[in-house]
Amino acid sequence: MTALKFCANISWLFTELPEFSQRAQAAARAGFQAVEAAWLYDSDPGELRKVTEQTGLEVALINTPPGDLKSGDLGLGAVPGREQDFRQGLALAINFAKTLDCKRIHVMAGRVPAGLQRSATSMEMEATFVQNLRYAADVLAKEGILGLIEPINTRVTDPQYFLDSPHQAAEILQKVDRPNIKLQMDVYHWQIMDGNLTQNIQKYFPLIGHVQVAQVPDRHEPDSPGEVNFPYLFNLLEKLGYQGYVGCEYKPMGSTEAGLDWVRKYWGGKK
Repeated sequence: MTALKFCANISWLFTELPEFSQRAQAAARAGFQAVEAAWLYDSDPGELRKVTEQTGLEVALINTPPGDLKSGDLGLGAVPGREQDFRQGLALAINFAKTLDCKRIHVMAGRVPAGLQRSATSMEMEATFVQNLRYAADVLAKEGILGLIEPINTRVTDPQYFLDSPHQAAEILQKVDRPNIKLQMDVYHWQIMDGNLTQNIQKYFPLIGHVQVAQVPDRHEPDSPGEVNFPYLFNLLEKLGYQGYVGCEYKPMGSTEAGLDWVRKYWGGKK
């Protein structure tokens, strides 16, 4: 079995440091092979690129722009009437990804528009998402970039987010039918929405292009108190032959550095 590769999400980890480039340096010093981030669009990608070149870090993943956060946006992929904004955001994400030599982009679905019921708009939002993902697939294929869609739980994190379960995501991926659009599995969200992690991981494993982890319910380190047995899940992913990165997208209970014993223990056991 091949050992898992972990990447630090520098939107969540090493936030004791103000700059993404500084957080990336800290991640490299801590032993990570790669970093990922949500939105880098207020920073200079060239500075982060310098760090990755100096340290050998890979930038594993970035998200498409959220849209106007102040107006309630959280991605635009499934939002009817915002197709042009989506395409502009995708182009910006691709430019950043190319600068950073990043080969994965999370294409954010977005929220059910304010004032609308999910049941009343779900069919239109799904059709919009499928259309936008097909467009994204064609554009991303030219750059050798993998597109990803991530279910985000609607019970705790974001009640209005459109894409909220692996089952819904799998149905959408089947309709998109493009080999370079895959499923991003965040264990935190999957556990909250559906549980049944072993069966869901096995069922949807062929679709999975990226993994993220955080303990449930408090979204802290994988070895913090909670519902999920991460040593078991890591072993399951190894047995299934997962080759991608496992993104560490959690809220450290204290300092980031003090909370890394879990990953050092994993690395130590694989040497």
